[in-house]
Amino acid sequence: MAFSLPASAAPPKLDYLFPAGAQRGSTVEVTAAGTFERWPVKAWCDGKGIDVKPSKTSGKFAITVAKDTEPGTYWLRLYDDDGASMARPFLVGVLPEVLEQEPNDDPKKPQVLATSQVVVNGRLAKPADVDTFAVKLTKGQTLVASLEAYRTLRSPMDGILQILSADGFVLEQNDDYHEFDPQIAFTAPKDGTYLVRIFAFPALADGTIGFAGKETFVYRLTLTTGPWVEYAYPLAVSRAAPAAVELVGWNLPDDLRKFAVVPREGADTLKLFDPRIANPFFVRVEPHPVLVKSKATRAQPMAFAPPVTITGRLERPGDIDVYQFDAKKGQKVPFRIEARTLGFPLDPVLRLTDAAGKTIAQAKAGAIGSDASLDFTAPGDGNYRIEVSDLHGAAGMRYVYRLRAGPIVPDFDLKVAGDNFTLVPGKPLEILVTVTRVGGFNQEISLSVLGLPKEIAVTATAKSITLRSADKTTFAGPIRIVGTPKDGPTRLARAPVAEFARLTDSLWLTALLK
Repeated sequence: MAFSLPASAAPPKLDYLFPAGAQRGSTVEVTAAGTFERWPVKAWCDGKGIDVKPSKTSGKFAITVAKDTEPGTYWLRLYDDDGASMARPFLVGVLPEVLEQEPNDDPKKPQVLATSQVVVNGRLAKPADVDTFAVKLTKGQTLVASLEAYRTLRSPMDGILQILSADGFVLEQNDDYHEFDPQIAFTAPKDGTYLVRIFAFPALADGTIGFAGKETFVYRLTLTTGPWVEYAYPLAVSRAAPAAVELVGWNLPDDLRKFAVVPREGADTLKLFDPRIANPFFVRVEPHPVLVKSKATRAQPMAFAPPVTITGRLERPGDIDVYQFDAKKGQKVPFRIEARTLGFPLDPVLRLTDAAGKTIAQAKAGAIGSDASLDFTAPGDGNYRIEVSDLHGAAGMRYVYRLRAGPIVPDFDLKVAGDNFTLVPGKPLEILVTVTRVGGFNQEISLSVLGLPKEIAVTATAKSITLRSADKTTFAGPIRIVGTPKDGPTRLARAPVAEFARLTDSLWLTALLK
């Protein structure tokens, strides 16, 4: 006896995209590596100006990026009636892009690039794979070579980047400039052809001896002799008194060394870019005053009054930056420093002393890749000092930090355990919401959901959202869980993105047919 049952399948599974990005104003064919039991599938992207259309061939997409799309990282998710994949990054750049062409392992037979301003999309596809590219430079030209693989794409590779002479001698080498991703700024000593070579070890060390490679070792290599920004200095501006920032990097003409910052409503961090610059950069917007370190030594500490955000830089090995402030007995001043979490190599140490230099408290990062914080309560009226140093006494152009002193602001944060949910008719879906209160925040918070169709019912408590759907309800799309206090700004619940060190407030819901 035969029965006719509705077909069901596993939702799309997306492992990675290749190429993993495109130049704005272009259309590229992208391969989505993963499992697709049904084809075609649909695609969703978290930004404007990116159109994703499935091809007739399973796993192939045509992605069109509009000319006015902001450069940066976008998140793409594939979905169908059975569910959605994990979101994966897709990068939009401003430079022309090419695909790596094999064979290019032998430095005597590199892939020749037509320009010194280009993004190469490639992968180290097999063990012992080495990719080599040839580029022409003139004497005194500075070539910035920057690899994006582990940090942004979570490709499981620890890349090594080399600059070689035309006859194969290594002139410069770098590893772990940005986490596991290397970067080099190389100034050509003479006219000629130079080689850029990439190889890798596994990001998770194993017993392999030799260069690693597999299909998942996807990378984007940016090469440019044009403007490149390492960071904007200071790292923060005041919303009340925005100002121009100094751009620090390479190949910057005079008219790009200063960049005007215009805060946007509701944005605490601004992504800034100029079509002449190969990469975007970021500046934080603060609700209180900001300062830039001038002279700040133990002999001449720099004065401030909290709340304030200070941008500083350790210029010479062993440098200690010293700031002083007055506090009343019982006054609370929290100190938060950001360096490692912003991608800089500084391993910050905070030391708080009295005016005579006697240590009251000290703090350093609790884990690799994190920053330090220190909560201070003044034991009496007086003058106090906060010192900033590097754990290893290192210094240099990239040893930059952002130090925030206060204020203690009552606030709250919402988190959920995952970013992808499935709702089945007749079976309620409860989404637990973790509420974290800081600074003495004690208001009641009302939870609600944005983006739902009216056929899905919502029941909210102080710590959860419960969804219910009718038998014939179908829905697939992004939703947001909102926390609204009686007085004060709303907050969106965020969820960790699997494999990536980031949080997202764009949750995904699939409502299935019964």
